[in-house]
Amino acid sequence: MKLSYKQRIFSYFLVIFTIFAVCIIIFEQKEEKAQRTKALEDRLDSYAEMIHEYMTLRHLSDSDMAKVDTLSTILPEDIRISIINPEGNVLFDKDVEDIGKLDNHLDRPEIRNALYQNTGSNIRMSASTQQKYLYYAKHYKDYFVRVALPYNIETKSMLKADNFFIYIVVGMFVIVLILLNYVAGRFGSSISQLKTLATKIKEDKPLTEKIEFPDDELGEIGRQLVSILKQKEKSKEELEMEREKLIQHFQYANEGICIFDKEFKKIYANTHFFQYFNFIVDQPVFNLEAIIKEEIFDPAIEFISNRKKDENFHIFQLKKNGKIFSIQTIVFEDDSFEITIKDVSRLEKTRLLKQEMTNNIAHELRTPVTSLRGYLETLDAQKLDEDKQTQFIHRAHLQTIRLSNLIEDVSLISKIEEAPSQFQLEKVDISQLVEEVRIDLTDGLKSNDIRLNVFLKDNLFIEGNYTLLYSIFRNLVDNTISYAGRDVNINIRNYMEDENYLYFSYCDTGVGVDEKYLPRLFERFYRVNEGRTRDTGGSGLGLSIVKNAVLFHKGEIQVKNRAEGGLEFFFTLRK
Repeated sequence: MKLSYKQRIFSYFLVIFTIFAVCIIIFEQKEEKAQRTKALEDRLDSYAEMIHEYMTLRHLSDSDMAKVDTLSTILPEDIRISIINPEGNVLFDKDVEDIGKLDNHLDRPEIRNALYQNTGSNIRMSASTQQKYLYYAKHYKDYFVRVALPYNIETKSMLKADNFFIYIVVGMFVIVLILLNYVAGRFGSSISQLKTLATKIKEDKPLTEKIEFPDDELGEIGRQLVSILKQKEKSKEELEMEREKLIQHFQYANEGICIFDKEFKKIYANTHFFQYFNFIVDQPVFNLEAIIKEEIFDPAIEFISNRKKDENFHIFQLKKNGKIFSIQTIVFEDDSFEITIKDVSRLEKTRLLKQEMTNNIAHELRTPVTSLRGYLETLDAQKLDEDKQTQFIHRAHLQTIRLSNLIEDVSLISKIEEAPSQFQLEKVDISQLVEEVRIDLTDGLKSNDIRLNVFLKDNLFIEGNYTLLYSIFRNLVDNTISYAGRDVNINIRNYMEDENYLYFSYCDTGVGVDEKYLPRLFERFYRVNEGRTRDTGGSGLGLSIVKNAVLFHKGEIQVKNRAEGGLEFFFTLRK
């Protein structure tokens, strides 16, 4: 069973203090016993001096030693007196009648000590009386005086140390144990709380309960750890929030993103990466670590394996199954890396379309610019008659109009596609707008004997952009004027409407278009080479502008040949 910190610290201090207390008691008992023994020896020494003075005053010889027995009346009854000569022979012994039978006493411990130290003492059993004595011997010039006190209960009690000190130590011991238990409890509580905090920090768990620390150094450490843990929890929450944001970003990103560790083990991959990866490889794969086995990813794997220290980015493109993918590799500081697969087919198509548009614009600009330059160079280099000059100036003016229309159309279609937010919305009356188109194109309609028939109810409103709505009807009518021929009828109808949309029909009775060209009528700069040939030099962007303007207003547009001849456009506009 593992002891708690309180139990351990209590046990340690208990053992230490017990050893200390026992040592103090033993030392004190020994010292007190020594003092009591010394006091008793001093008492015996006074008896020995008394005997010595008695013998000296009476000049007792060896044969007179029996007279020492007269001291028994003034000395304690139980005191044993012995006189021993320097050779160790007993001259007198109070308790032994036949001293001749006694052994030589030079080997007695108290006599030996007295011989060398003047006095000596010893507690031992008497060989002659078979009684235990406390012996005390004192060495004089001609003899040893030895007095002995029977080592009985009374003598033992006289030599025994007082237990009062032991009681004091035991009492102090109990008090210290109580205090020690209190201090160990405080320390144990603080250490236990610190241990709880350390465990939560180690296991990355939140602090759910409130912990109260004592007002001491451990308490200060505990409060600091609580502050650190709370800060860590806050940082963890913020980090987790940022991680969730990042994962959400990865999930909704159009790119396929996968992060690997340096051992090519997958850490994270979004769904797009699985989709693109399985689209690119020949066989379906669900273990993304297999990327290192696919030859099409060799450029990325080779870069990761052989890159220089300061190189951490690589990109290449591959074409697979009719699509173009951009494969991007980023290597991080810990040698983990990220592979991103991006479908750039649309971007590539857009790039090609823009390139084609640029070429078409250059081609379209070349014709009016070349004509304009030719007319102006002719006027500058040659002296023409007035009628010829007027004719050249008029033709040059027409080319500038054509050039201006082309620039305006290109600018409008680019603005629709790239900056639709710049078009402001307002409430537009379609009937009034079509009437304005009629007024603006009156000359073109008359010159080609074209009749514009409008079947729209009054107050037909749409929340849209006036310029784009105007360009829809203006370009449709312009298309008829330019390509449909002469003696043509135009009919504009609002044939239906619902809660969200208005439905329009625009048709003319002119020359139609071969069915094979119909799908391409809304392409930029596309021109039909037969049937509806132009003779006015349009920009080739009119119907493309119409389609983009309809799409801007959340509608759709289709075109077909009429059975009776001519073209008919059907389109919707969101109210």
